[in-house]
Amino acid sequence: MTFSTCDLCDAHKADDSGALRVLPGGALASFGGLARFAGPVATVLCLDDNSRVKEAVESPGQGRVLVVDGGGSRRRALLGGNLAAAAARNGWAGIVIDGCVRDVAELAAAQVGILALAAMPLPTDRKGQGLADVAVRVRGVDVRPGDWLYADADGVVISAAAPADDPARPR
Repeated sequence: MTFSTCDLCDAHKADDSGALRVLPGGALASFGGLARFAGPVATVLCLDDNSRVKEAVESPGQGRVLVVDGGGSRRRALLGGNLAAAAARNGWAGIVIDGCVRDVAELAAAQVGILALAAMPLPTDRKGQGLADVAVRVRGVDVRPGDWLYADADGVVISAAAPADDPARPR
């Protein structure tokens, strides 16, 4: 799939319906082995506990993008090298985390897109907390399961429409 987030924004610049949303620029850094990724969204809501993240990436990704609302916490890493490798192995296109990651060298080697706030070496304590497949908010932007996420070097765009329904669909 080839696309440009700039082209998507250009095609929708007159649309004020909220169907196309853009994460604030500079909010997330790239840590994964893929700089460009896209796919339908699956979500996790968690705070300093990556139990639901682990469950998600250890399940079939089917080209989806996991969006994790970690509340912007910089206290613990929600994703590390082992989970990134599991995500790549299980067919996830990418992971976007409103929180931190660890094992930066391992993340860069994983063939999955990974965007997060920062690196933090402390792991989480898994207590089985968090929710999956719920509406989340990342950097002030609403994201719902089933939305489409497009990420490249220019930014992250969320679309309510699947590519086949989107007049600016990637070709």
